[in-house]
Amino acid sequence: MGRAFEFRKERKMKRWGHMARIFTKLGKEITVAVKQGGPDVAGNSRLRALIAEARSENMPKENVERAIKKATESKSGDFKEVVYEGYGPYGVAVLVETATDNTTRTVANVRSYFTKCGGTLGTSGSVAFMFDHKCVFRIKKAEGMDLEEFELELIDYGAEEVFEESVEDKDGNESQEVIIYGDFTSYGAIQKFIEDNGYELEAGGFDRIPNAELKELDEEQRATINKLVGLLEDDEDVTNVYTTMKPGEDAE
Repeated sequence: MGRAFEFRKERKMKRWGHMARIFTKLGKEITVAVKQGGPDVAGNSRLRALIAEARSENMPKENVERAIKKATESKSGDFKEVVYEGYGPYGVAVLVETATDNTTRTVANVRSYFTKCGGTLGTSGSVAFMFDHKCVFRIKKAEGMDLEEFELELIDYGAEEVFEESVEDKDGNESQEVIIYGDFTSYGAIQKFIEDNGYELEAGGFDRIPNAELKELDEEQRATINKLVGLLEDDEDVTNVYTTMKPGEDAE
């Protein structure tokens, strides 16, 4: 398995139990997608993928409709996607993605979290080069699907890494999903392949995978970095946080 698999497993473990934050994150991303591509689901591929993800996360339909309505109201705030970069303690690079209608508030909050944990907020471009920007999709594994053959087909559309993942629903039933990673620019081509071939899309979005040497930390050091990540993730403006800390043993 590649590096995307390694980091996805750790983030998945941390994701469980944070349903309210997931709904908030999805709501903001839906609002941004509508502002950028319009409310017509048929003509907005990013919005289609986010709605599929909201459904797979059991996000109430009214929450989705509220986010779309908020984006179409002229009086609503102009949400922008802004990326902040910096270093936490022990030389760990940290990249923070946000969706905000008030960058003054957001940058002040983000800077305070870095400072509180002994880190430093940097300038644009200071750590972004340490992460590869990827698109990622989750689909239900079709009956009789040959994963190797499926991956070979997808390579022509920009896919770089394809693997299976076991998922468990709220009733404890387990099923298999297929995860697809590709270059950031391949988002539209891969999504079109998925939809044109009738695969059931569960989610589609973007990810940042470290390409630099990972920092191996002891338990106490990891706790400090996790505290910084936790403060950032709990901020209502933050959508994603990425670091160059090596995943723990439970994610390997």
